[in-house]
Amino acid sequence: MKSPLLSLPGAVPAEGADEGVAAHYGDLFREQRALADGTGFVDLSHRGVVTVSGPDRLSWLHLLLTQHVSELPVGEATEALVLSAHGHIEHALYLVDDGSTVWAHVEPGTQEALIAYLESMKFFYQVEVADRTADFAVVHLPAGSITEVPDGVVVRETAYGRDLFLPRADLEAYAEKAGPPAGILAHEALRVERHRPRLGFETDHRTIPHELGWIGSAVHLQKGCYRGQETVARVQNLGKPPRRLVFLHLDGSEVHLPPPGTEIRVADEDPDGRKIGFITTSARHHELGPVALALVKRNVPTDARLMAGDTAAAQETVVEP
Repeated sequence: MKSPLLSLPGAVPAEGADEGVAAHYGDLFREQRALADGTGFVDLSHRGVVTVSGPDRLSWLHLLLTQHVSELPVGEATEALVLSAHGHIEHALYLVDDGSTVWAHVEPGTQEALIAYLESMKFFYQVEVADRTADFAVVHLPAGSITEVPDGVVVRETAYGRDLFLPRADLEAYAEKAGPPAGILAHEALRVERHRPRLGFETDHRTIPHELGWIGSAVHLQKGCYRGQETVARVQNLGKPPRRLVFLHLDGSEVHLPPPGTEIRVADEDPDGRKIGFITTSARHHELGPVALALVKRNVPTDARLMAGDTAAAQETVVEP
């Protein structure tokens, strides 16, 4: 969906997975600083919105998701994954229950596949699954924001800010009084700083939750059975994941950021040496400079100097080896 806020002054459309909203509004670092200071908002109206209603909604979702949601308190935000039978990540959901309905926002374009899976698992449960993307837009208010939330709007509040499920028809009017807009690039730079993985960015077809640090925040280890649980339990109890997420400080003298997919190798090895990982997301941060998230092989030493393509990189551990 193309956001009406692309008509705001200075808006430059985003590309790729975030197509449909603004990449920035003319000043990337100003927008980042505003969000870090708790002002402004981010238009995330391109994200999918899925609802699950009915008396069995929480107990039913508890059987399907990696998170413990059977007794999820009203208004408490959580996040959860849907795994394949082999434990690979297929969907990431950002949830809140309003007392009668579970609201979730998901990656752009993934809601149809998620709903198809949920519909296939309804059986005799009293639940109703709906795609509400056409009716509701996700708007993010940063932590510390004092921007007013309209009455009746469902809010998902976390340590990183508040996600509003705003009626799409009200998006333009709300933007006029919500403070300066910040583009998705500013939002992404702060996500990278916080080491937070994103489906389709830090994941590929074989990613398991342990590799990204999603154990705990999105995967509950003491809950009942769900698809892919065997892999989660086996890795947790008997082994280690094959890869691990790292945070990279990139050489600031380089003009261009290494794009996602850029191969990583150990700096002290031959330039044509073995690939030990790849960039998943890169960004320019208003304080830290060029930074990135990357997946590397688990046995790469935590103090190894790395090269991302031709760019030197110093790593910080996100997931322990």
